[in-house]
Amino acid sequence: MSDWQGKKVVMIGAARQGIALTRYLAEKGASVILNDRRSDEELSAIRQELSDLNIQWATGAHPFEILDGVDLVCLSGGVPLDLPMVQEASRLNITLSNDSQIFLEEAPCQIIGVTGSAGKTTTTALVGEIARQHYLLRKPNNRVWVGGNIGNPLIQNLNKMHPDDLAVMELSSFQLEIMTRSPHVSAILNLTPNHLDRHKTMPKYISAKAQILTHQSAEDIAVLNRDDPNVRDLYPEVRGRRITFGINPPHDRQDATYYKRGKLYLQASGQVAKIIKSDLINLRGAHNLYNVLAAIAISAAASLSIQAIYDGITSFEGIPHRLEFVRTLNGADWYNDSIATAPERAIAALNAFDQPIVLLAGGRDKDLPWDKFAQSVRQKVDHLVLFGESADLIREAFGTLTPEQRPFTLDQCQTLREAVIRANEISQPGDIVLLSPGGTSFDEFTDFEERGRLFIQWVKELT
Repeated sequence: MSDWQGKKVVMIGAARQGIALTRYLAEKGASVILNDRRSDEELSAIRQELSDLNIQWATGAHPFEILDGVDLVCLSGGVPLDLPMVQEASRLNITLSNDSQIFLEEAPCQIIGVTGSAGKTTTTALVGEIARQHYLLRKPNNRVWVGGNIGNPLIQNLNKMHPDDLAVMELSSFQLEIMTRSPHVSAILNLTPNHLDRHKTMPKYISAKAQILTHQSAEDIAVLNRDDPNVRDLYPEVRGRRITFGINPPHDRQDATYYKRGKLYLQASGQVAKIIKSDLINLRGAHNLYNVLAAIAISAAASLSIQAIYDGITSFEGIPHRLEFVRTLNGADWYNDSIATAPERAIAALNAFDQPIVLLAGGRDKDLPWDKFAQSVRQKVDHLVLFGESADLIREAFGTLTPEQRPFTLDQCQTLREAVIRANEISQPGDIVLLSPGGTSFDEFTDFEERGRLFIQWVKELT
């Protein structure tokens, strides 16, 4: 549906994706009703932001009557499929869509899509940096666009794109579960329990992620983690060429990336190329080695040059809120890993350090298991400071604590700011003080970025 003139669309959710899509559709001539359960007062800033558009508002609830005569219902990322109005739209056979689906339908250029339970933001940004290095030398008159779930809905850039541009987009399970298009290059980094508060079961979560492959054609390319058993189970979904990534070399001559004796390699079309020494990578932790191996495979799938891959990796310093160094205070190094919104991601952060750790963990739970997190904390963390809604739940995962076992101390705080103050009181020279929550930010903050920004502010205010 590329001719939007006169089409009637209901946009549910006035969050970042919903706002961007509303603007795009309204400027294309669609008649848009923007619906959000929040009140006019709560939405005053957003209403002002969109005041130049001729749109209708339906606020404070999700009334079924606004579905009358609608051609399309679009969902912002946080809107669940079991919302009664979404179910009513499905009953009425109204097509469901979102900003990423419409972007894939209308973008004029090649698209790379990246999803996974962890690491997708870092990998998406790294691929974007590699692509920029390639375009700087090969296509200086064209642009690389990076966005999607990473924070910048690419639909808002669509009118500026050209056929020889490249778009690199991060895709969440929330976006993918209703999508009927797949990118030309689609990558699944890993599949571990996440967002079970939304998807309820692991098979349903994996099914949503698999949508990134389902609608590919024989001309498309899938990049998959061969070390992840849940990802390997999706091999039959691959419609075209497959490139895998993992630590050890593959058993055959398949197209792949791997790590061997301190170097990262690309194997493609029967040839092997050494890409980079691992000590030139600026990202900490084994999980980031996987992210770099994935980025190399994705870049090769998109025909980006080996020189650009090397230059992109060596120039990439990471992104905010992902094992981001904040400051050294009284001999302790403070790190912000606010992006860690699942226990598995917090575990990966713990494994990036060998020094004694003071860990700040908590936030809002996503119905995920905390037992492996507790095991990792017992091995790695000297002092644990819990905060937020999930503090009691996480505390239960540890059972009885003894003075001889890690964590040697466990404190509970109501807020993150209180946790920062407590962590400062107990940290010692040589410690790592790490915010890696394992839960979402929605109990106290608008998103993980706000949580990370305020954490940095509070840490810098410490004396």
